[in-house]
Amino acid sequence: METVAGGNFTKLQQQLQQQKKQKWFLLLIASLLISTLLILLTVTFSSGGNNSASTTQLLFRSYRRRQQQDRSSPRFVESKLAKPETSAGKLPRLAYLISGSAGDGVNLKRALKALYHPRNQYVVHLDLEAPVEERLELIRWVKEDEKVFQEVGNVRAVVRSNLVTYRGPTMVSNTLHAAAILLRDGGEWDWFINLSASDYPLVTQDDLLHTLSSIPRDLNFIEHTSDIGWKEDQRARPVIIDPGLYSLQKSDVYWVTEKRSVPTAYRLFTGSAWMMLSRPFVEYSLWGWDNLPRIVLMYYANFLSSPEGYFHTVICNAEEFKNTTVNHDLHFISWDNPPKQHPHFLTAEDYQRMVDSNAPFARKFGKNDPVLDRIDSELLGVSADGFVHGGWFSKTVKANSTELKPGNGARRVKNNPGIGARRMKNMIRGVQTV
Repeated sequence: METVAGGNFTKLQQQLQQQKKQKWFLLLIASLLISTLLILLTVTFSSGGNNSASTTQLLFRSYRRRQQQDRSSPRFVESKLAKPETSAGKLPRLAYLISGSAGDGVNLKRALKALYHPRNQYVVHLDLEAPVEERLELIRWVKEDEKVFQEVGNVRAVVRSNLVTYRGPTMVSNTLHAAAILLRDGGEWDWFINLSASDYPLVTQDDLLHTLSSIPRDLNFIEHTSDIGWKEDQRARPVIIDPGLYSLQKSDVYWVTEKRSVPTAYRLFTGSAWMMLSRPFVEYSLWGWDNLPRIVLMYYANFLSSPEGYFHTVICNAEEFKNTTVNHDLHFISWDNPPKQHPHFLTAEDYQRMVDSNAPFARKFGKNDPVLDRIDSELLGVSADGFVHGGWFSKTVKANSTELKPGNGARRVKNNPGIGARRMKNMIRGVQTV
């Protein structure tokens, strides 16, 4: 044991001596490199004079500025997110949600055909109140029966239906659901338009696309005001529960006895539940990178008629978007005075007022009301197959067609106080407050 230990000790001494030699050699090399660097710096400064000194000062100042910017500008992951995929080219693309409930299948199909254009994207939805047979029939019609939809592939039916309460937040969640589908599967588009099965167009898609081609694509057409008036006591302060958030059976909202105060972290806005939103704002509403959309959504989960306030409150409190609003919902709607929960059903007696409004859309229509036939024949030129054959159809479907055939509808829309290019400058004033 002692012999082995002694041998190991001798080897250890030899290794230590070798390591000392290597250490001194490395120190010598390092000192030579430092000396050489000092000599080079001395020569550079002595030959460069003031120019070298000023260059050094500029570099130092630039470094200091960069440090200050890094401290004052926090880095967010959102800056790495991809920019919205708005469509390229002069002609815009629209993304539609058309939703309905029990018994709305016929009107929904008719509205979809009247609104159809291969450039656009569509999501159709019948909520859980609609019978299973009606929902399955709509899905089958979209996926199998209507050959145009199969050929172009721009119509999607929501298979897992949502339960939607008109006066509750489930209508907002359904709208966000459709927007998410369109962002994921819809490719490039510029504006999102939410409609119901009781809405109907008053102009062709060629008319509308032609008019929108001259309008900035970051604008949001949303009727809004901060003068909530009687809605403060009857909608903002009461607390409601929407059974559609947790039940499979449709029923009306119910009320909580306690009331709450009006928010102070943001200002409430109200307006029409129907709107045309830009793609950047739709993405913001879903991503919510500053958390405002989620905070406001949680507040409106207990707000009566939240579709008439949620998007309005978000956009008018968001610095990035509050000056992109056009205070118009692009609809002709006939209300009582003062307005009730639902507008009048439109009939032939309202036809001329609809035309004179220069609005692209109108609501609300009864199932296959005769006035729809007049709109089809006099305003849209609907063909026997139910479609409006614009520039995209010539014996066959031209899926990527940029050819438009605008008519009288385009001239009417240009005179609309909300969308008309000549009048829009007076409409775009940012947030409408009182």
